[in-house]
Amino acid sequence: LSDLTPLGERFAAAGADPGLARLWFASVLRDGFALTLTGSSPRFAEVGAANLASLFPGRPEVAAGILAAFSDLPLHPDVVPGVTALRSAGWRLATLSNGSVGVAESLLGTAGIRAELEAVLSVDDVGRWKPAAAAYRYAARRTGVSPDRMVLVACHPWDLHGAAAAGLRTAWLERSGRAWPEVFEPPTWRASSLPQLAEILGAPG
Repeated sequence: LSDLTPLGERFAAAGADPGLARLWFASVLRDGFALTLTGSSPRFAEVGAANLASLFPGRPEVAAGILAAFSDLPLHPDVVPGVTALRSAGWRLATLSNGSVGVAESLLGTAGIRAELEAVLSVDDVGRWKPAAAAYRYAARRTGVSPDRMVLVACHPWDLHGAAAAGLRTAWLERSGRAWPEVFEPPTWRASSLPQLAEILGAPG
C-alpha cells in the first residue's frame, strides 16, 4: 500500500545513494525471514535498526530518522480509489503487515481510509513473519474467514507465494513492471492497480 520512494530522500540526506533505501528494505525482509525460520520473532523496527546501524555506524540519529519516516510514507495513488471500489463491491478488507500495527494505522488514518478496513493486523501478534503460513492463518482466525475464501493482494511475489501455500487465493499488483518469477506459484489474478483489480474481482462470490 505504501510508497517507499521518499525513503530514498532520507538516505540521500545522510550522504548515501538514494537507491540504498530499497536495498536496505530488502535486507530487513531477508533477515526477518531468516530469523523466523530459526525460531525467533523479531519486530520489523528491531531488524531495521540493526541493519541501519551497520550502514551508518556511529550515527544513531540517521537510523532513528529513517525508521520514523515510515509513519509518514504516502500511499500509492491507486490505493484510496481502489479501497473505495472494493468496499463498494462488497469486499471485507483487512491489512496484514510484517511491520507494526501503529505504522499501518498512521498511514491509513492519514489517507482517510482507516474506517474502510475491518482490521489492521501485524505478524507481531503471531511471532511469524510472512511468508510463513502461520501469519496468513492468523489473519484468517482474526477475521473469521477460512483461508480458501480469502484473497491476499500484494505487489511482492514472495508474499503471494506464501499466501497460496497457506491456501489463500492471490492477486498480484504489478507495480514494478517486472515479470513474475516463475519459481513462485502463479497468482490467481493480476492487475496494474487496485481499481482495476476491483473491476476484475467484481462482487465476492
